[in-house]
Amino acid sequence: MKTIAVLGSTGSIGTQTMDIVRANREELKVKALAAGSNIRILEEQIREFKPELVAVFNEDKAVDLRQRVSDLNVRVASGMDGIIEAATLEGVDCVVTSMVGMIGIKPTIAAIRAGKDIALANKETLVCAGHIIMPLAAEMGVRILPVDSEHSAIFQSMNGENKKRVEKILLTASGGPFLNRKQDELKSMTVEDALKHPNWSMGRKITVDSASLVNKGLEVMEARWLFDVPLDRIQVIIHPQSIIHSMVQYEDGAVIAQLSMPDMKLPIQYALFYPDRRYLGTERVDFYALSQMTFMKPDTETFRGLKLALAAAKTGGTMPTVFNAANERAVALFLDRKIAFTDIYDIIEKSMDAHKVSYMPDVDMILQAEREVYDYIDCRW
Repeated sequence: MKTIAVLGSTGSIGTQTMDIVRANREELKVKALAAGSNIRILEEQIREFKPELVAVFNEDKAVDLRQRVSDLNVRVASGMDGIIEAATLEGVDCVVTSMVGMIGIKPTIAAIRAGKDIALANKETLVCAGHIIMPLAAEMGVRILPVDSEHSAIFQSMNGENKKRVEKILLTASGGPFLNRKQDELKSMTVEDALKHPNWSMGRKITVDSASLVNKGLEVMEARWLFDVPLDRIQVIIHPQSIIHSMVQYEDGAVIAQLSMPDMKLPIQYALFYPDRRYLGTERVDFYALSQMTFMKPDTETFRGLKLALAAAKTGGTMPTVFNAANERAVALFLDRKIAFTDIYDIIEKSMDAHKVSYMPDVDMILQAEREVYDYIDCRW
């Protein structure tokens, strides 16, 4: 029996993680849950999975939840302290970190220090603090198991191989709903247009990130830390069918890829049961029906999110935090219909230009950089 804590249990990755637990009750046990504020779904999860501890970041929502589950034997904690308690709870073997945003960094660090394996689905953790997370995980002997589909594919393609022989990581991207669109067309794209992803069912923010290719830039930054590969050896390839989730090219020219239908349950389950594989009742790839797979070079002049991300990664220090925070705020403005889709790129670029970089930042410096970006954007848009 593996015991897990799920941070962000009410979101897209969190609810799919609970589906995996539901299908493997004899082997997976939920000991702790954490969420931001969605206590309706959280209450349902508590009643079904009976965790020992539940944390709610929003204090008022935590009070409400305590009343809702007063008939159950569960402790409800709140705030950042509560989430950290859930991440470090004694008896937990693996922590699924799927909370969206910078809120995930401190609990992840605390979980690593407590000796927990990490099933990583929070992008900000490595984008902003990879220089802290990876050395700490090595020091504590903790495994960082990627849940993101592309990073899981790379992880699987490296399994059993000599990582020193990796020549290049080939990171695939679907191209999102605006594939092959030009700059003039992007200006008129609506929120509804951006949320029509052709292959994946994801949260609103990450779907917009996919449309802008910002998401792929964030994944390049993550891959750099996860697999200890220089930025110039990570190549993004547009693959519209989303069947090849990523590939690894080795020194002898061999390319190993992981293929499957687009479904996040596979990488989630792989992380939870690694190094084993278990049955998963999802759709299989039908190569006869698929017929062909296509590949192309990303248009980084039109989709500037990827280009700006690579610039931020090369600069390093607090600049990846600035890139991430500016995008987060810009996407929120776009979803609120206050800016055009292409304004997302302008906001990111101007935020990066205005920032004075601090190198090798600690967590407090990272969070300070985020606050400064928010203040900068809120004063201008």
